[in-house]
Amino acid sequence: MKDKLYILQLYIYKPVLYYTYMVKNNPLIKPYLKWAGGKRQLLEEIKKYLPKGINNYTYYEPFIGAGALFFELQPKKAVINDFNEQLILTYKVIKENVDDLIILLKKYQKKNMEEYYYEIRNIDRNIAKFNMLSNIEKAARLIFLNKTCFNGLYRVNSQGLFNVPYGKYKNPTICQEIVLRQINNYLNSNEICVLNSDFEQAVSTAYKKAFIYFDPPYHSPDKTNFTGYQANGFDDDEQERLRNVMIKMTNRGVKCLLSNSDTEFIRELYKHDLFEIISVQAKRAINSDSAGRGAVNEVLIKNWKA
Repeated sequence: MKDKLYILQLYIYKPVLYYTYMVKNNPLIKPYLKWAGGKRQLLEEIKKYLPKGINNYTYYEPFIGAGALFFELQPKKAVINDFNEQLILTYKVIKENVDDLIILLKKYQKKNMEEYYYEIRNIDRNIAKFNMLSNIEKAARLIFLNKTCFNGLYRVNSQGLFNVPYGKYKNPTICQEIVLRQINNYLNSNEICVLNSDFEQAVSTAYKKAFIYFDPPYHSPDKTNFTGYQANGFDDDEQERLRNVMIKMTNRGVKCLLSNSDTEFIRELYKHDLFEIISVQAKRAINSDSAGRGAVNEVLIKNWKA
């Protein structure tokens, strides 16, 4: 894979000081959230199995989450998506209203304490009050909660209400201004389409010279893997529908790579001549059961030969 060259600008907003230099990849374009199932620890392993000439492909990621692989590759043309409306709202606000977002996050930084955390968390208990928030306020709220809640976990209950307790971290960084501005510049300088739809719809425009990275909520037969991103979950039927979409994409000539748990169900689901199943080991920090944290077995499933 050929490295790309970027002009990286570092600056302090007030006063404005600019430093410009050439880098292979912009290290400040990176995940701004901590997300269950995030791939930061597995990036080097995943990159071994990407198609040759990946920079020439249109990149699709229908379960974007924190976007570790997306931000690592920094494609010039991409379609990113997630079914989680509040998550996708943060991407859109960073792209369209980063200045206002930073102002709000700095206010959160100053007010951060346990009592204030629960005041902000509980806004969604009053639907009318939550709906009165602007998109910028909703995005700032999610980022604040993510930075200050226990273990950086995003979890909702059956009513779709955020229910993670306060994390009690000492001085967490709530506003990563330079990172947010670099992401804003990247999203606006390239052809990046941000969607909030079903995963099948999100990849419907993919044809040859497209690459799709599928990173769905992981299969969990004993329900210990964390999958509480949405109130309706991602069950075995959805896993099977995802497999069928991957077959459809394969028949179109679209290269696909998928991450999932190393379970008997997943191995049986992808036991097909179209697919190669690769065993990998990942480090996980977020799980409802402590036994599921640390080094765990996972699989990468690809649909093309070397």
